[in-house]
Amino acid sequence: MQIDGLKPLKQVRPSSIGELGQIIRHVQAENLGIYPFGGGTMLHLGLPPQKPGFAVDMTAMGAVIDYPARDMTITVQAGIRIADLQNTLAAENQWLPIDVPQASQATLGGAIAANVSGPRRLGFGTLRDYVIGVSFMTDEGTEAKAGGRVVKNVAGYDLMKLHTGAFGTLGVLTQVTLKVRPRPEASALLRLSFGSPAPLPSEERGDKLRTALDSIHASATRPVAVDVVHAGGDWNIFVAFEENQEAVRWQQEQLGRELTVVSKMEVLDGESANAAWKHLTESSLFDHPGVSFKASLLPSAVAEFLIFASSLGATRLHSHAGSGIVHGHIEGGLTLDAAASMLKELRSRAVAAQGNLIVARCPIAWKRELPIWGEPRGDWALMKAVKKRLDAQDIFNPGRFVV
Repeated sequence: MQIDGLKPLKQVRPSSIGELGQIIRHVQAENLGIYPFGGGTMLHLGLPPQKPGFAVDMTAMGAVIDYPARDMTITVQAGIRIADLQNTLAAENQWLPIDVPQASQATLGGAIAANVSGPRRLGFGTLRDYVIGVSFMTDEGTEAKAGGRVVKNVAGYDLMKLHTGAFGTLGVLTQVTLKVRPRPEASALLRLSFGSPAPLPSEERGDKLRTALDSIHASATRPVAVDVVHAGGDWNIFVAFEENQEAVRWQQEQLGRELTVVSKMEVLDGESANAAWKHLTESSLFDHPGVSFKASLLPSAVAEFLIFASSLGATRLHSHAGSGIVHGHIEGGLTLDAAASMLKELRSRAVAAQGNLIVARCPIAWKRELPIWGEPRGDWALMKAVKKRLDAQDIFNPGRFVV
């Protein structure tokens, strides 16, 4: 198995804590690296590995440990597939309201490591809000635990949040306890468009997009998702409501009364809604030749950023606009210098809007030349200090993340 061009010495699939511990102790003794993965759906993220080692497939450790549905918590092994987790919860009319791409392949451990989120981030938050307990393997090959099943905030060192978004650099997640939610009684997904008999000039499209997003943000409604999708010259806004029947119906009607700038508001249902949700969840992957990026910025700056990115040559854009997230793709055919110049301009815009921009996908040969993890931030030094404390020999995903 190759990770960004480096082929680890061996691919292993442990089925127990004991087996995983033996692998880690061997890696420690031989000064190798350990690269845990689940479905492999996020392996394109990050820098190339710094040293050979073991690619550790965690999918044999994917069991449900405990599910007291009345407590609205569940404890599972980290290798469980997201789709299997959601199916287990659905039997009790519950769910984890996080949109994870390629859910039939992706694992919970991988989703937590990458802090994956999607359209519903606006209404329901991210995985950091649902992880209340973790077990993980330390650099000594022993299992450590933090948190538990009680849904309370307590004072102390929050290892759950440290591991969320750490890209597996602090240890190997083995078990996770989540708080979950009841499934909403009703939902509505709306598609808003600016269609006209003749294509609108780009400046007019930009004005309409700004006005529409401002109106939605100022609306009396409370959407769980506000996404903007741009491809082939068209701009579409998707707005979702999920609550009880009466609240969903009122918000849908209220938005129609308040939002006059769009020319068409379409209510998607049945298969069309399912297809749209799938597209909104999956499209940010941009698995095409070229360069993909992810920007994080103030929600109020999203419209301007989208318009600027489009003018600069981004051919596909998908924004979780209410959360300040923009995924973009620049088609192949660029030179490294041209790509670096475009990314620099986009990153400067994101930083000016109190955010940052990372390169999600690019040719492997470019990864050492581009600022993959964006503009260096003040908290990187703290992150490196935590990494040094928990993984002194740098065996967990060495070189892949900012630490």
